[in-house]
Amino acid sequence: MIKVSVSPSLPHLVTPLPGPRAAAIVARDHAVMSPSYTRDYPLVIARGEGAVVEDVDGNRFLDMNAGIAVVATGHSHPRVVAAIRAQAEKFLHMSGTDFYYENMVELAEKLVARCSTPEPRRVFFSNSGAEAIEAALKMARYSTGRDKFISFLGGFHGRTMGALSLTGSKAVQKQGFAPLPGGVTHIPYAYCYRCAYGKQPDTCHVECVKVLEDTLFKTILPANEVAAIFVEPVQGEGGYVVPPRKFFDELQAVARRHGILLVMDEVQSGMGRTGKMFAHEHFGADPDIIALAKGIASGLPLGATVAKAQFMQWKPGAHASTFGGNPVAVAASLATLELLEEELVENAAQVGGAMKERMLTWPERFPIVGDVRGLGLMLGFEIVKDRESRERAPELRNEIVQRAFHRGILILGAGQNSVRLAPPLVLTHEQASFALDTIEDILGSLCR
Repeated sequence: MIKVSVSPSLPHLVTPLPGPRAAAIVARDHAVMSPSYTRDYPLVIARGEGAVVEDVDGNRFLDMNAGIAVVATGHSHPRVVAAIRAQAEKFLHMSGTDFYYENMVELAEKLVARCSTPEPRRVFFSNSGAEAIEAALKMARYSTGRDKFISFLGGFHGRTMGALSLTGSKAVQKQGFAPLPGGVTHIPYAYCYRCAYGKQPDTCHVECVKVLEDTLFKTILPANEVAAIFVEPVQGEGGYVVPPRKFFDELQAVARRHGILLVMDEVQSGMGRTGKMFAHEHFGADPDIIALAKGIASGLPLGATVAKAQFMQWKPGAHASTFGGNPVAVAASLATLELLEEELVENAAQVGGAMKERMLTWPERFPIVGDVRGLGLMLGFEIVKDRESRERAPELRNEIVQRAFHRGILILGAGQNSVRLAPPLVLTHEQASFALDTIEDILGSLCR
């Protein structure tokens, strides 16, 4: 029998992993579920509370994933659950694209009010991040009359066909699905190993932006045919990469000079995760369109495309969604927004800041840790073979993920060789310290 902790807010393992019930469910899953799903370890959740989840065998884990950055307020927050229950007792569905209901209007008003600039904005509700991106794609073409797009290598924008054309994360995500919608040019994101390890000044961070006007717009990509630039303010699947402010200053300036819309994909980085409501606020950016999902309803399916009103002028019927803005999901989102504004955005900044300060010591303490980066509770660290070569070590990264699971800590990889930490925004300092203690112990054992 394995025991880690008896505190109800910390891991406590009572069986080898997976336990017998979990193993049986995993076997059933393999017989009937799509093999396209990625499962890094055999966790079979039975219940969750805050940052803690329990599996079907009674093993308790500390969730440093938040359901892949979704349950911003933690698992089954009582105020979110109460809001869901209250709305479910009134009505479950009416379709906001054909009829009206007040809570959808209220949520749109709150999202617009929360934007960093006072310009009039409008909101289109959907079911997911990929759908929020699809709406942004269609809106950009509709409002500009242009048909081409720019996105970034390492970026992830979803797996539906339009969103997938923007994605530049992993080849397996596109393999076998050609032809994808055309007109997308991918350029490097504001990051390279030389910059990460202090061997070049920050100026090389903006070379990827300069190449637009210096090369691409003069050779293969007419600027007056580009509808929008899609960018993550912090790359998620790409490895939790945080660019310098200068990158966004330059990118926004290029977009404005050429009448190109700037679309911020805040699906993973938004809703308080980085210690501000939206990650682009860290960089003083003013996006024309913002795509939201994941943490917006703390576990219920909801996406939102928030655009400056001048760019959301399409005609009735041009775009719609049967379930987008479902009243139950909207009720969960309204409760989530209240919690974020009351305490959780600040908690993400405080707890995440303390975690990052400690993690920044890792490259000197553990030769297999490369760059450490992130904002708020969106933190990542790279795994390399050694401090001198900085050669990426994806297999070693995967070993760390597995070892953490068997110690009761749920983490996931990101990018080629990074580990992401994206816990619920209710994470306490005690839980954060426990998670980092465990990860440091794993890193130390691998460096011996």
